[in-house]
Order: sequence, then structure tokens, then C-alpha cells
Amino acid sequence: MRRSFIARNPSILVFLACLALFTLAITLMSEATGAGLISTSFVKTLGKTLCLCLVAVAMDIVWGYCGILSLGHFAFFGLGGYMVGMWLMYARTEIIVAGSLANSPIPPTPGEITDAIGSQIFGVVGSSDFPPIWYFAHSFWAQMALVVIVPGILALVFGWLAFRSRVTGVYLSILTQAMTLALSLYLFQNESGLRGNNGLSGLQNLPGVKAGQDDISMWFFWGSAFALALGYLVCAWVVSGKFGSVVRGIRDDEARVRFLGYSVEGYKLFIFTFTAIIAAIAGALYYPQAGIINPGEVAPIASIYLAVWVAIGGRGRLYGAVIGAALVSLVSTWFTGGGVPSIPLGFYTIDWVDWWLVLLGLSFVLVTLFAPKGIGGLVDLITDRIAPNRHGADYGPDKGALREGEGRK
Repeated sequence: MRRSFIARNPSILVFLACLALFTLAITLMSEATGAGLISTSFVKTLGKTLCLCLVAVAMDIVWGYCGILSLGHFAFFGLGGYMVGMWLMYARTEIIVAGSLANSPIPPTPGEITDAIGSQIFGVVGSSDFPPIWYFAHSFWAQMALVVIVPGILALVFGWLAFRSRVTGVYLSILTQAMTLALSLYLFQNESGLRGNNGLSGLQNLPGVKAGQDDISMWFFWGSAFALALGYLVCAWVVSGKFGSVVRGIRDDEARVRFLGYSVEGYKLFIFTFTAIIAAIAGALYYPQAGIINPGEVAPIASIYLAVWVAIGGRGRLYGAVIGAALVSLVSTWFTGGGVPSIPLGFYTIDWVDWWLVLLGLSFVLVTLFAPKGIGGLVDLITDRIAPNRHGADYGPDKGALREGEGRK
């Protein structure tokens, strides 16, 4: 009898239940909707952490399940942030400009308002004209569509060029990193139309919304939790069944899967584009909570951090990616935010703001050497101990019935 998708993947219900309880607990303890035990700034930190968990899940799909070590997925994360940031900055500036010109003796024309908005946004780079890429910035729905379209097209074109050439392994990783570096260097230029090194700022203010940051932070926290739950569910469905078996087969032995007649390049292209879109959605939720985005967020080092999170959590396990991203993000905030006191040694003082990256790198090396399954591997140890030790006993009464080891495959 064929079992349902949830019955075949009980860990999904466990994850969703834990996420729901966590969301409820934060809601009851926040300043906006609860007892005020958790500050608004920490709620924003938790909301951003949920977004990082979502992009880590996307990274786990493309690397842990399909075997493509992409060192460029944070570029799609940043592009999603830029797309939503353009609308936020335009709409907020439009309200400010319209308010300042409302008392003019002669009512301003739409063209004058647009010029004033351009001067406000691009004056910092010595310009007042809107670049062509801002054509839809006034439209909320158009920019929300671009959150998906722009990173999706970039991933589709890059993946098609790379996979049709059958570039694999470390060479493909270098190509994804080169793509990220090229995009970062382009965004650093003032001529990019995205304010160069200044980036987009003031994104934490929702245009036309009278609510304070307490309420806005909770809205984004709820939205991030919902996006993570939905993204986790969709990703788990994608890697299950026959499709998931083919994807894992590509990871383990690409040549054999191609010999069996499957379109390896098509599967890779779908996974690469699909995960790029998920990363972009995560970025679109992340940067309004961060309040600012600049080209440094798209630098190659960010994508390397993403791979480290997944490796520490345990690649090939969606919950492992969530554990790794959440743990490293929160611990990083603790160490770099002054939560851990410096250690004076007399001849030298260990300042954890400077040493945190060294500690993170050391953790990655130790996990790779001694715990290749990551933190998520601990779950395997627990479940193996709970499961009955049948020693390969027959499942059925007949000789030759499925044995335990075969039933798990």
C-alpha cells in the first residue's frame, strides 16, 4: 500500500511543529504582542535568522542532494533584497517628497515629483536621473515579481551555459564564485544604478504604514517563519519520490544516471534555478529587517559562509541545514555583538569580534574531519537507538522476505 508523502517523511511534521511552537513562544514574549521579555531588536535578529535558515535549505538542496557546490547562491539572496529594496526606497522617498512639496504655491507636476525623488535617491552618487532598471520601482507588484524573475533568469542562463558544457566539480564551484564576484564588482560601481557602495538604506520603514518598529518586526518575523515552513515543505517534496532519487543519483554517480537515459543537465538546471528563486525570496524578507543592503552583502565570502553553515549542520538533511544556519547565525551575533567578554592574557587580549571567524573556520575543519554528517548526524544516532535492533531479521514470515536493511533503502 502506497504511503502518503507525510507518512514517508515524518521529520517534516516534527520540524513544522517545532517551528510553530518557536513562533508562538516568541510572539508571547515579544514587546509588540506579548509580555515584553524579548526586545524588538532581538525579534529582528530572529526573523533574519529564519531567512538565513531558508537560504541554507536551498543550499542544501543544490549541494547536499544534487552535489553542486555552488559558491554563488548568496548572490541570488542579495538580488532578492535589491529588488524589494528598490520599491521600499522609492515609495518612502515619494511620500517624503510629496509632503515637502505639498505646501508649494504652485502644485508640482508629476514630472517634478519624479525628478525630486531621483535627486533624493541618487544625489549621493552625483545624479538625479532614474536608471532603466528602476522602471518598475513605483509598482509594488512588479517589483515583487522581479524578486523571482531577475534571480531566476540569471540562474537559468548561468546554469544552462555551465551544465550544457558539462562543467562539474571544483571547476563549477569556481565558475559560480566568479559569477558572484563579477556581480559584486558591478554593484560597487555608481553606474550600476543601485547607488554603488552606498547601497539601499532605510528599508526598515514600510511606506504608508503607521505602525511602529515593534509591530513591523513581528510582521516580518511571522512572514519569515511562514516562508521557512512553506519552503521547507516544498523542498522536502521536491527531493522525495522518483525525482529526488534521480537527483541523489546525480550526486552519487552522474555518469551512471546519464547512461540510464535521464537528462542530467535538465535536472541540474531545474534544481539550480529553483534554489536560486528560494534564496531570492529569503533575501527579500531579510533586508527589510536588516534595514540596508550594499554590494558587500553579495561578495563571494557570504556564499562561502553559507556552505559552512550547511556543512556544520549536516548536508543532505534539510533540518541539518536549518540547525547549522540558526546556530552559526545566533552564535555569530553573540560573539560579534559583545555578548562574550574579551579574555586578557597579559601579553595579548583575545577580542572575539576579531577571532570569531577563526573560531568558525576551525569548527568547519573539525566537523569535516571528525563529524562529516554534521550536527544533523546526531539525529541519526538518536533514531538508530530508538529503532528496534532486528539484526537483519525477516520482515515477513516467508523465507527471503524483505530484511531490515533492504526496507530502509
